[in-house]
Amino acid sequence: MGGRLTRVFRNFNVENRASREISKEKPTPAPRHPTARLDAMADSPEIKDEVLRKDDRFLTLLKEVYVESRDPPVRVKDGGGEHLPSKQQEKRLTKLGHLEALDVKQVPKGKISIVEALTLLNNHKLQPQIWTAEKIAAEYSLELKEVNCLLEFFIPFTVQEFPKETKKAIKSQKPKQLT
Repeated sequence: MGGRLTRVFRNFNVENRASREISKEKPTPAPRHPTARLDAMADSPEIKDEVLRKDDRFLTLLKEVYVESRDPPVRVKDGGGEHLPSKQQEKRLTKLGHLEALDVKQVPKGKISIVEALTLLNNHKLQPQIWTAEKIAAEYSLELKEVNCLLEFFIPFTVQEFPKETKKAIKSQKPKQLT
C-alpha cells in the first residue's frame, strides 16, 4: 500500500517538472585559475623565441657534468626467499599400490602422497611387527619423529560387523487402547 502511494507522489506532474528543468539556462562555469591562461600566452612569438633560444652559459655548465653510475653489490637476504625453493628439491618415485591412477608419480623426499600414507598406515595396522616406524621411515625417506607422530595420531578406519546374536533388538510394545 505504501509503495503505491509513494509512486503516485513521485510520478505526479513528471512531464512539467522535467520540461522546467530542461528549459533553465545553463549555469555559468566557475572562473579559471590564472595559470590555466598560460596556453594562450604560449602562442605568442616572443615566448616561443625565448623557449627555443640556446643559452651558452647553461650549455657550458651542462658539458662539465659527468655522471658515472654503478650498480650496488647484490645482497642475499637470508629469510627473504622462504616461499621460493633455494635449491632444486630431490624427488623420489612413489610406491604405488592398486590406486596407481589416483596418485602422483613423484614427491619430494621427506614427504608422502595420500595413497602412500593410507598404504603405510594400513600395513602398520595389519602387520605392526614387520612394518615398524624405523622401516617405514627408511622405505619412504621420512624422519623417524614424523613417522612416530603419524602412526600415533592417524588410524585408518575399520569396518566391524556384529553378529546377529549380539545385536540388541528393540522389543515392541503393544499400543494402549484408549477407552
